[in-house]
Parts: sequence; C-alpha cells; structure tokens
Amino acid sequence: MASYRFLTTWVIGAPRERVFEAIHDAERWPSWWKGVESVVELEPGDDEGVGSLGRYVWKSRLPYRLEFEVRTTAVDRPRTMEGVATGELAGSGRWRLSERDGATEVVYEWDVATTSRRMNALGPLARPLFTWNHDVVMRQGAEGLSRLLGAPLLAGGP
Repeated sequence: MASYRFLTTWVIGAPRERVFEAIHDAERWPSWWKGVESVVELEPGDDEGVGSLGRYVWKSRLPYRLEFEVRTTAVDRPRTMEGVATGELAGSGRWRLSERDGATEVVYEWDVATTSRRMNALGPLARPLFTWNHDVVMRQGAEGLSRLLGAPLLAGGP
C-alpha cells in the first residue's frame, strides 16, 4: 500500500461554531464542495455523531473516483472531529478548529494508504499527481465553505 500524509489549513472569516456545523454536516458537502459526489450515512451515531458510518464518493480532476467509508470516532464540538477510513483509502482523518479575532482556522490531517492494486501500482510514479489532486480538492472545499457561509476565505490551501 502507498501511504500519504496530508495537512491542510483553511482560514475562514466566520465564527468557529458556524464553520464546525458546516463541516460536521458531511451529507451536505456535495451541495457546496466541488469534488464530493455523495455522502451517505450508513449507520447513525450518538447525538454528536460518534460511531456514525458514512460512505463518501469523490471525483476529482484526475480521471478516477474514490469511494471509502468513514467511522466517526470522536467529536468535541466545536473543536475537533476524528474518523477512521476503510475502503479504497484506509487510515484516519482529524479536523481541528480554533478561532481568533472572528476568523476560524481549520486544520485537516489526513493519514491514509491506498488499497486498490491500480493506485498502488501507480503510486511511486503518480505520487506528485495524487498530492496535487488532493490539494486541488481541498482548495475547492475551502472556496465552497467560504461561499456557503458568505464569509471571506483568508487562507485556503494545503
């Protein structure tokens, strides 16, 4: 398996609670995050979503789709959310949010490995393309969140 570690930071000119709610409501991502084709809740979790299981389908600039499931393992509203992925990507992700002067810094850590033979075979040569593609998708997320909240995007790249 090819492993990847991504770190993305967004700064949105909106209160942390609003940013957290938008990110926490993953089933709405396809309405504002280009590249997210679908998010379907397969199993509900507790009141905060801990234990929930969702299926995510992503389409990006490169000619492939990724499908994986994420089990939410921790939610500390409005500071953090964590989950474990299985499927075409396997690993963990964590959202961390902090607020300063009315702006919210969102840090996303995504430590995953590809599980498909095709992606693993391409991994050594295509790693720069996969990294570029991830960065594009995350930038689209920052831009979409900014539009959704009607708030300025103060920083939005990996």
